[in-house]
Amino acid sequence: MARKKSHNGNILTLVLTVLIITMIAATVLVIYLCITLPTTVRSFPEESSDRLEFATTSETVSTETKPPETTLPTPEHVVSTAAVGAMGDLLMHKPIFDDLTEYNAAVQKADGSYDFTSVFQYLADSTAPLDYVAANLEVTLCGEDNGYAYGGYPLFNCPDELVDGVKNAGFDMLLTANNHSYDTNMVGFLRTLKVVRGKGLETLGTYASADETKWTIAEVNGIKIGMLCYTWASSVTEDGRPSLNGNKAIEEAGLCNYFYGQNLPAFYSEVEQYLKEMKDAGAEATILFIHWGQEYMLSPNTEQQTIAQKMCDLGIDVIIGGHPHVIQPMELLTSTSDPEHKTVCLYSTGNAVSNQRLGTLKSINTAHTEDGILFSVTFEKYSDGTVYLAGINAIPTWVNMHRNENGKTEYNILPLDSARMEEWNTLFELDDSTTQDAHDSYIRTMEIVGAGVEKIESYLSQEKTEREGYYLDLAMAS
Repeated sequence: MARKKSHNGNILTLVLTVLIITMIAATVLVIYLCITLPTTVRSFPEESSDRLEFATTSETVSTETKPPETTLPTPEHVVSTAAVGAMGDLLMHKPIFDDLTEYNAAVQKADGSYDFTSVFQYLADSTAPLDYVAANLEVTLCGEDNGYAYGGYPLFNCPDELVDGVKNAGFDMLLTANNHSYDTNMVGFLRTLKVVRGKGLETLGTYASADETKWTIAEVNGIKIGMLCYTWASSVTEDGRPSLNGNKAIEEAGLCNYFYGQNLPAFYSEVEQYLKEMKDAGAEATILFIHWGQEYMLSPNTEQQTIAQKMCDLGIDVIIGGHPHVIQPMELLTSTSDPEHKTVCLYSTGNAVSNQRLGTLKSINTAHTEDGILFSVTFEKYSDGTVYLAGINAIPTWVNMHRNENGKTEYNILPLDSARMEEWNTLFELDDSTTQDAHDSYIRTMEIVGAGVEKIESYLSQEKTEREGYYLDLAMAS
């Protein structure tokens, strides 16, 4: 049988239709708004190298503050240095240069000429770092045509070629005031000066004329160093002519710088006058070379010590002694009149070369006469013009007497630099026994001067530190 439609179903259908239409309309509206309205979300570009570089340029705001540009004051400083060296006695005994049957000396050649190169052949490397070097010429150069033959003790007369050997080894000056300066009388005395000067070396201590200046100023790298050279006299005439080594008095006064032990005040007065003259002439530092003391004594005697102290009191900066033929100690002296002034004193430099060897002299029983020293001092000039003694150096030397490959007798001066000790045997062509002799010589010398060297080096180092600290403080305060 057929059923009749309900009224409530019709109402529900109507409501659902309206809701569907409303949802469709709302969806359309939302889509429209998304298309037509601007976005409210901020977008950022991708990072790039340009952005990073921009962020690190100096134009960006930074918390760092650039310091102002300033110039620090420059303290006074070293502008020049001068290293001055000295060696001991060139005591040329005849066996060193004469082709005697017993010695067959290498210095004398088959044609009768002389070549002293072998004596000095190892020295050049040690003198090269020095700016000025002196040695004591304890012989005369009289030649063979002036009434004197070549010979050694007691009247020394050596061939002129000795000077060539010395010059080629790097020396600049020969000290000519010593007890053997007048061994060949006036002819040898004057000819020695002529030969040395003629070969381009300076001389100091003896003079060809009484009018010559009795001191010299060596200008070394812009530093003016005043130098004096003196020897002891065994007696003096009333008119002031010294006798050297007991020989007759020099013919003319004023040709030799000397001191006489019985009249030291006259010596002191003369040195004081010469110091004034040197300083007036611009000397900025001073060195005294002096021939004094007692032969073969390993310590200075009272006279040496008295003279050294007086020289310190007068203002001498460095004293370098010779004559004892052995090394003597080194001291740092303090002036009694000006405690701020110090003087470096090496009482004796020993023999640079000689034939005084253990077993050849009855008066000695050690090998100390075979030993010498290459001693040097270094001066520094600061930018304010002041000159200071800044350093010292001491290289022991030893004379190696040996037969060379030709059977000739050679005397070689060996500089025993401790920095090259392991090389001595190859540097100097020594066998094991001779190398040991060189070591023994080094030890002998350092036992005598080592303590003094250490004390002086320590003092000068401390003074330099304090000096440069003072200069720095002065600059910072300006």
